[in-house]
Amino acid sequence: MKPGGFCERQPRKLKGRPTGHEIRSGPAEGAGPEHCTTRGRGTVTTTGTAPGAAVGGGYGEWEELVGAAVLGTARRQGDPRALLDAAAVQTVRRRAGLRPAEAGPRPEPAPRDPRPAPPAAARLRLAQLLAGRTGAAGGGRRGAAPDLTELLPQWLAAAGRHGYRAPHALVPALLDAARARTDLRAPALALTGARGLWLARLNPDWRFALRGGAGGAGEPPDPADRVGVERLWQEGLFAERVALLGAVRAHEAAAATRLLSTTWATERAEDRLMFLDSLRVGLTGGDEPFLEAALGDRSRNVRATAAELLSALPESALAGRMAERALACVGPQGVTPPAECDAGMLRDGVVERPPAGRGERAWWLGQLVEAAPLSCWRARFGGLGPAEIVALPVAGGENWREELHAAWCRAAVRQRDPAWSKALLGSASAPPATAPGTASLAERAKLLSVLPDGERARWVAEFIRAHGLSEAFQLLGVCVVPWAGTLGRAVVDALDAAREAGSYPWSFSGVMGLAERCLDPAEAERLEAVVARGAGFADPAEGSSGAAAYWAEAFQRLVATLRLRATMLSELAPA
Repeated sequence: MKPGGFCERQPRKLKGRPTGHEIRSGPAEGAGPEHCTTRGRGTVTTTGTAPGAAVGGGYGEWEELVGAAVLGTARRQGDPRALLDAAAVQTVRRRAGLRPAEAGPRPEPAPRDPRPAPPAAARLRLAQLLAGRTGAAGGGRRGAAPDLTELLPQWLAAAGRHGYRAPHALVPALLDAARARTDLRAPALALTGARGLWLARLNPDWRFALRGGAGGAGEPPDPADRVGVERLWQEGLFAERVALLGAVRAHEAAAATRLLSTTWATERAEDRLMFLDSLRVGLTGGDEPFLEAALGDRSRNVRATAAELLSALPESALAGRMAERALACVGPQGVTPPAECDAGMLRDGVVERPPAGRGERAWWLGQLVEAAPLSCWRARFGGLGPAEIVALPVAGGENWREELHAAWCRAAVRQRDPAWSKALLGSASAPPATAPGTASLAERAKLLSVLPDGERARWVAEFIRAHGLSEAFQLLGVCVVPWAGTLGRAVVDALDAAREAGSYPWSFSGVMGLAERCLDPAEAERLEAVVARGAGFADPAEGSSGAAAYWAEAFQRLVATLRLRATMLSELAPA
């Protein structure tokens, strides 16, 4: 060993057969760690870096090792074990050469969440659902086991209803799931609460939570605490401010718009739009001054949303202006669309340029009619009710009738008017093409959302009995979960009839998946009776193929899922 305590440098060799196992020790006691020579099988040597050199030193040596591994030791005439030894030594050297960085400030502890954790069985169930373990069969078939990932939204919703918080150990997994699935974000952030936001500040992958529009804000100040409310509104994250605005609005509707007014001019356009959209809940006439001012906003989307909200207030000044314009265009004598889109119409939210394929005058007419209060039409048509008005012929041709009825449909949904919605839907048993308002299933689904829950379920059940399931998927999506008994029975009967008729089960996979999530778990016993009849079924366990096996798996999976949902909900019930 030379003076200074450093090991003797040795020439680097990678070629040739190993000559034995030799390790030369590092620097002598008291010497610096800058240089060291290590030899292993194959007489591979490595050399450290001089003081002040770049960390890792032997970049070329590491690249040579990588090249040997890629090309193969046979081509480089080396021993695989020697290559691995050399790679291990280089890895240790590179790590040892890292200079420690200054420690960052320790984060503040996560805020306390006073909500209780779910029961132990429910926590285990959540871990299972997040893992997403399923029993799917091969060959593209889902198998007879429940799809656990599709039950996760129901678990989150039920846990939220019980007032639970997320188990601490599962908060990261919940945030990962919410990152991957936008449909999980609102319930997941509500469940993870303040701890979820705390973690989101530390991980860029979860930054979506900091701009989430619902839940996740932990414990906002009491809405009556003006100082605390103003501080959080000025300094809080976007998700915290949205939650705060909702809490203040629930406490006092007018206080929410007053709070919003304090920072409205400095908010970003996308934030103004989301804040404005949150006013849909609890919308009252007291919001009119704020919304009227928003009609002059510099953002077109904000102006359009403000006009839409004002038109949902039948007594607002904007609704009155729109009623005056619409009544001048539509009456018992027929339809006369507006000749131009003037400055007043533009300020009140009318979009001047139509989409491709639409005429300008028809486009303007539709916007006027949908923004006018539905109450104005009774007097215009001599005291007739909604059903009678909708049944009237429209002078000027079928095109004007479709434009007018489509606008009335949008108005009924915007103003949440059950009488007009029911009139525009018509009879569920009548052919969809003869519907008084619209034959569009998407529009009919929106109209159904306005009806009371029980009436909605009965209408869809009647529609299924008359027309089957093939046209009912969108309509089922707006029905309250779990489906009412009459609707659930109609769905099960229609599925059973499709099976007995030999229909392709793949055509009903969407409805079957919806049934797994939405049927009342009490329907499991009735479904088991359907499975037990066995008519036309094949046993998937025996390797059967074709439609019969798919139907068998589908019904068995449906029964198993309903049973699992019942167990899942019972686990969440407080002791």
